[in-house]
Amino acid sequence: MKLTGNTIFITGGGSGIGRGLAEALHQRGNKVIISGRRRSHLDEVVAANPGMSAVELDITNPASIEKVAAQLIADYPDLNVLINNAGIMQPDQAGGHIDDALLVDTVTTNLIGPIRMTSALIDHLKTKNDAVVAYTSSVLAFVPLAVTSVYSSTKAALHSYVLSQRFMLRNSKVRVLEIAPPWVRTDLMNSREAEQAMPLDDFINETMAVLGTDVDEVLVEGAKPMRANPGPGEHAFVNGFNAQAVELFGG
Repeated sequence: MKLTGNTIFITGGGSGIGRGLAEALHQRGNKVIISGRRRSHLDEVVAANPGMSAVELDITNPASIEKVAAQLIADYPDLNVLINNAGIMQPDQAGGHIDDALLVDTVTTNLIGPIRMTSALIDHLKTKNDAVVAYTSSVLAFVPLAVTSVYSSTKAALHSYVLSQRFMLRNSKVRVLEIAPPWVRTDLMNSREAEQAMPLDDFINETMAVLGTDVDEVLVEGAKPMRANPGPGEHAFVNGFNAQAVELFGG
């Protein structure tokens, strides 16, 4: 991906990985527009990064998506990069009762929302040079964390959708990228202080270096063992991973 001279829209840019990517890309001379549901978070990021812009967006609401997409095309006609980063992660009970609100919110935010957002902007992006649609998935798309099974499932589904979309856009101007983070110190699952998680700044620095290459999957070194897992040994790897995770998260 070209790292300078873009006009970039990032969902979930008010905190965590989304904010980290927004600031790193802003510092490289891109025009960056972030979105989220919490205006106070957006205002804080914009205040800390003069020249960055923000728009409120409810990624679970199709009307909000269509409204924001139309606004972006009108206000930023040079928009050529969409980074679908917004997501939520909550513990659940795959071995018991799954709370329906948790299920619907997670699937809508993590899977349906990015599909809708891309759908609303794709015809515009097809007309732009150096166009990119990127999705923040997770290594849990490849190795599910059993104590957050719905989240893991949405990321696996998102990975599948990326593969299909990349194929369908193979003869267009649009590149489709997948950013699959390992465990990173963010607010997800209260991981900001987790020693085992990758520091956010380290993740962003390494991700930006990989993002600037011609790869379709953006993986930091710590994510590669998880990405390499699917295959004949998958079940043993997943079971071993979750046996260790139970000690950290319970379940």
